[in-house]
Amino acid sequence: MVRRLLTSFAALAALVMAIGLAIVLPASSASAAECAAPWSSSAVYTGGGTASYNGRNWLAKWWTQNERPGSSDVWSDQGTCGGGTGPGPSPSPSGFVVSEAQFNQMFPNRNSFYTYSGLTAALSAYPGFANTGSDTVKKQEAAAFLANVSHETGGLVHIVEQNTANYPHYCDRNQPYGCPAGQAAYYGRGPIQLSWNFNYKAAGDALGIDLLNNPHRVEREPAVAWKTGLWYWNTQNGPGTMTPHNAMVNGAGFGQTIRSINGSLECDGKNPAQVQSRVNNYQRFTQILGVPAGSNLSC
Repeated sequence: MVRRLLTSFAALAALVMAIGLAIVLPASSASAAECAAPWSSSAVYTGGGTASYNGRNWLAKWWTQNERPGSSDVWSDQGTCGGGTGPGPSPSPSGFVVSEAQFNQMFPNRNSFYTYSGLTAALSAYPGFANTGSDTVKKQEAAAFLANVSHETGGLVHIVEQNTANYPHYCDRNQPYGCPAGQAAYYGRGPIQLSWNFNYKAAGDALGIDLLNNPHRVEREPAVAWKTGLWYWNTQNGPGTMTPHNAMVNGAGFGQTIRSINGSLECDGKNPAQVQSRVNNYQRFTQILGVPAGSNLSC
């Protein structure tokens, strides 16, 4: 019986070929679509308008404002975007609250040096980062870190400080260890632009990496670069009164992370445009992650 069916199928295939037809197999699944612009609670969407939210594209059926996609039937789910699969964005194998699809959506023009895998590899250095408190707090902290990083690097474009005239200024010769890598070797590098010989020494000591003698590792190894950013975020108060990590997990608000990173130059009305740039990044990233931005956004 099986042989008879196979013979019949062979004859049918030969007949199809003889009369010039082709057997069409089912198409393979298309890859995920590009993500539309992130949904904004302040934007007005008319029928046919699109937005991305939480790793999916959405289509507005009629006029809407401040109705979160997925929470109202005004929005039609158009499926995953940016490489995600399944009912939502692909979870990171590392457990990081930002998926790779969301990371790519946040930084569409990033330098290839700033890899997602480099970031997730660096997380082990500070396991409490984006892993403390409720799911909302975890995502808010991740968004806050990446928002400041985006501001510092022009959207993860710049690996090193762009003003080379500053390079010789970051060597504090009063430190007992001096500047063994050279007078001009301690310029800003990485996602939070680590600079000064004493910061390279402190970060290296904390991470178990000799950055005082080898500062160039921060611009050559993605995981090292990300670890220096996480070192500052989790351990340094900077010009502020708390670490950026503590600011987010204890409810002080995003504005306190700005103060801890560059408050002496930006906060208290000194440079409101720079502060607003950071706030805009944070609001956009929290929208991508599907959480509220919270209060106390400015400094």
